[in-house]
Amino acid sequence: MPKNPLVGSVRQPLPGARSIGKAEPGERLEVTLVLRHRQYEQLQERVRKIAAGDKSERHLTHDEYDQQFGADPTDIEAVKQFAHQHGLSVVEEHVGRRHVVLSGTVAQFDDAFGVELKQFELAGGSYRGRTGAIHLPDELNGMVTAVLGLDDRPQARPHFRTLSTHNNLQWHAAAAASTSFTPTQLAALYNFPAGTGQGECIAIIELGGGYRPTDLQRYFSGLPVSQPRVLAASVDHGRNHPTGYGDGPDGEVMLDIEVAGAIAPGAKIVVYFAPNTDAGFLDAISAAIHDTMNKPSVISISWGGPELDWTAQAMTAFDEAFQAAAAMGITVCVASGDNGSDDGVGDGADHVDFPASSPFALACGGTNLQASGISITQETVWNDGPGNGATGGGVSGFFALPPYQKGLQVRMTSGETQALAMRGVPDVCGDADPQTGYDVRVDGQNTVIGGTSAVAPLWAGLIARINAAKARRAGFINPHLYVNASALRDITQGNNGDFAAATGWDACTGLGSPNGQKVADAV
Repeated sequence: MPKNPLVGSVRQPLPGARSIGKAEPGERLEVTLVLRHRQYEQLQERVRKIAAGDKSERHLTHDEYDQQFGADPTDIEAVKQFAHQHGLSVVEEHVGRRHVVLSGTVAQFDDAFGVELKQFELAGGSYRGRTGAIHLPDELNGMVTAVLGLDDRPQARPHFRTLSTHNNLQWHAAAAASTSFTPTQLAALYNFPAGTGQGECIAIIELGGGYRPTDLQRYFSGLPVSQPRVLAASVDHGRNHPTGYGDGPDGEVMLDIEVAGAIAPGAKIVVYFAPNTDAGFLDAISAAIHDTMNKPSVISISWGGPELDWTAQAMTAFDEAFQAAAAMGITVCVASGDNGSDDGVGDGADHVDFPASSPFALACGGTNLQASGISITQETVWNDGPGNGATGGGVSGFFALPPYQKGLQVRMTSGETQALAMRGVPDVCGDADPQTGYDVRVDGQNTVIGGTSAVAPLWAGLIARINAAKARRAGFINPHLYVNASALRDITQGNNGDFAAATGWDACTGLGSPNGQKVADAV
């Protein structure tokens, strides 16, 4: 039996879940092993410079990244030998992604990794899970940095809110002035530079649901833009599978495509569908980053969950994937969450959402936007009250303070101000309140949707326009925004629970909403 605990792999049952017995020994599953980098120190030096805003580090090609910083082929061979010894099949291997995907039965994986997979039951469903640590044999210890997929619990939730889900609209002072916008109207209000993103590719990560081409045709025919080309990519057997339930994941998929596509209709949009597990989520992101056919220059992610719901091995693996994106000039835009300063945990403490809390993500918070004609009249922190949604934001409990956030302060709703000591979330913001939400079409119905889910594709569309206009990739833009904060509209009113808006960066709306032309000049 393997005896080396894998660092950061300890799992606990979901709150309210109870074990109903061992998982079926013959059940088949696929598991993703993440391997160490080659030349790790050189990679860290490169990403340190990128995080500090050093533009001297040119963006690597896929081949250059694979050869310099991918997995060592001898490590991959060692994993394949290990798999053979335990009767496991190798489904996929990839040097650049540093992945080996193995297939086998519950009994085989129990034996291979020193775990006992069980079936857990909780309100609304069940999942296969484990408790405690994963264990590695001596020959893989230090070589394998994450083992994901043994546990198939739902790992993330989509960060969108439909107008119909608000239970107490009178709570918000702006409710009486409820309105909505098309993405193209928001692009004008936010002074986006002209262009369509022609020649770029936007990757969208989805962990459920799907889109109907007929809905996309109907939607884009009503906008002053052409319909973008949309492709579906299958990851880990995920697929484009519309459910017909607009308040479910279909709403997320359509929101993402329609916002990004309306902002950058000249860009190709590739939607990577994967299962909603830690393995599926990471594999979809990695597939997009290392896609040598479509070569996306920007990724939009509108799914996530509180940091405490993740294992440290998973968060590290995601963060390393985002570092690879930064090294190759790919911008990663991530929604910061829709449940205010506690991220929906409800334990009385503050929490931030992951993967938005990765220092190599552009974390996107939300606002309530009021406008008259082509001018913004007021923009405040999105907070529709308890249970009705508010922008996610706060201070990470896992990631260290990145260099681009050094010296910042975080303001509390209590009036207290303290030095930002860990990664602060979000970086930027945009319209997210369903009361001032986005006109979209989902499952044959026109509707209004909000949430920080809309802000990630909004920023992704902006980056695609900028990349196309400049004929180069903006890449990791965070440090350049922090030293050019005047490129953003500072939001100084409101709170998301425990954190308050303030002059400059704050843990509700980051640096602010975009002045698109000034952002283009800054990056």
